[in-house]
Amino acid sequence: MTENTATAISTLDQLVDVFRDILDFAGLTEDTDFYEAGGDSLTAFQITGRLEEILGVDDIPVSLVFAYPTPRDLAEVVDADYGRA
Repeated sequence: MTENTATAISTLDQLVDVFRDILDFAGLTEDTDFYEAGGDSLTAFQITGRLEEILGVDDIPVSLVFAYPTPRDLAEVVDADYGRA
């Protein structure tokens, strides 16, 4: 039996890495709130821009970061709306 999941990086894992990098918060987890981690409108645009690069799409609204402020919540919406890259 072949497992592709071993090499695939989940949207959640990618978002945690993106949030950590952009917010410069090494201790950030899947459930860390964007606002509590120091996020603002500029960092929200940076997060959606990076996510668009990862997924190869160009229409992820920045409002999603505000509406779904944890990597876990945002990953669920992104997977549902944009699928996996």
